[in-house]
Amino acid sequence: MQLFHTPPVASAVFDEPNLVSFAGLVPVMALARRAGLGELADRWLSVPTDKGANAGLKVCSLVAGMAAGADSIDDVGVLRHGAMDKVLGASYAPSTLGSFLRTFTFGHVRQLDAVASRFLIALAADTKLLGAPDTRSRVMVDLDDTIMQVHGYQKQGSAFGYSGVRGLNAILATVSTDTVAPVVVAQRLRRGNCGSSRGVTRLARDALTTIRRTHLARRDVLVRADSAFYSRALVGAALKGGADVSVTVRMDPVVRRAIAAISDDAWTTIKYPHAIYDEDSERWISKAQVAEVPFTAFTSKKTTEQVRGRLVVRRIPDLNVRAGHGQATLFETWPFHVFFTTTTLDTVTADQTHRRHAVIENVHADLKASAMAHLPSGVFTANAAWLVCAVMAFNLTRAAATITGPALAKATTATIRRKLIQIPARISTSARRLHLHLPVGWRWREERTELFRHACGPPATATT
Repeated sequence: MQLFHTPPVASAVFDEPNLVSFAGLVPVMALARRAGLGELADRWLSVPTDKGANAGLKVCSLVAGMAAGADSIDDVGVLRHGAMDKVLGASYAPSTLGSFLRTFTFGHVRQLDAVASRFLIALAADTKLLGAPDTRSRVMVDLDDTIMQVHGYQKQGSAFGYSGVRGLNAILATVSTDTVAPVVVAQRLRRGNCGSSRGVTRLARDALTTIRRTHLARRDVLVRADSAFYSRALVGAALKGGADVSVTVRMDPVVRRAIAAISDDAWTTIKYPHAIYDEDSERWISKAQVAEVPFTAFTSKKTTEQVRGRLVVRRIPDLNVRAGHGQATLFETWPFHVFFTTTTLDTVTADQTHRRHAVIENVHADLKASAMAHLPSGVFTANAAWLVCAVMAFNLTRAAATITGPALAKATTATIRRKLIQIPARISTSARRLHLHLPVGWRWREERTELFRHACGPPATATT
């Protein structure tokens, strides 16, 4: 039986100069120009020699390529086909961009960090990337690191870290609220075998400084992190920056004595709306008990460096599968999860708020599924600059999605790219103006039209 009754394709010839495969880059990069990405790079980057010339255009080319799905330097060549140069302007060859990245030193990477933070501030002022200015929900700053796996010995700085795989260590700081998906506000690439807490204090300061320059400045801020980041330096930096902390602590003797002091009637039973997988016991749990106890952290330090707060303890019953078959236990055992917090939230709410720290794992997965799928260079500082450009591309696509409405505001980069960016189009010229002819029946044409109207339409009328 014949399944398809359409005539077969007779040939495929690459001979059409007026086609583009990523028409969605037009409003996306127009949004980047509105935020001043090219001007910021030209102003702050001082990469030497001719390889650092026109830094703004080169950074824009890298960000545009990553927004289109590039995960290597060679993939940025996707911008050099058909009529892309007519709708986006000239873009550099991948070899030129590779030479540009390899010229970076650590100081130039820090300059690019300054570009990324200012670019984020401008995007937040032009879109609802960080939510509406009139909302007053608490701001969450999450800190976590991840291993970017590499292969071979040619990558500078690669080593076997805590995950047991060879790679480089990337640490991120994200900002989010109850209504805003996480956005990367600070980033750093480190050696693969470095400790998780290395440089986190400076990263937290940079993140809080950037937040204070946005409309989130006067809101309550909570810094969340796991036990690898529990230190007086990080907690002190967060408190000095005007934020509260919620950090997992290690089960040392001091913490164990504090838990032992909790009375039996202080525990509150909580139920999870969905079962949660506990990695320590390797099983799914649906209920637990929480309690709190006053606690002074870092008592080995000087009195002025000690921090008063409380420990919030969550315990999970250690179920014995034989207990239901006549083999009862002599006493119950409880695995504990403990975190230190300076907030005034009640115990149950503080526990729920701290558990949402796992949202940063989605950002790690998103980056690894897009621009950070590979670390493209053998030079460490080139990969560090690549990470910063990947973060700017992530924030840019997120900002573009927030313009279209709530349906895409929390989508992954791959979803945003498929619906808003990877749109084929044919260009035409009329009255010295370019026009894009997009496919009939495109499922997300309203969202794409709203993005184009915001990024490429006339500026808003000034009011007096």
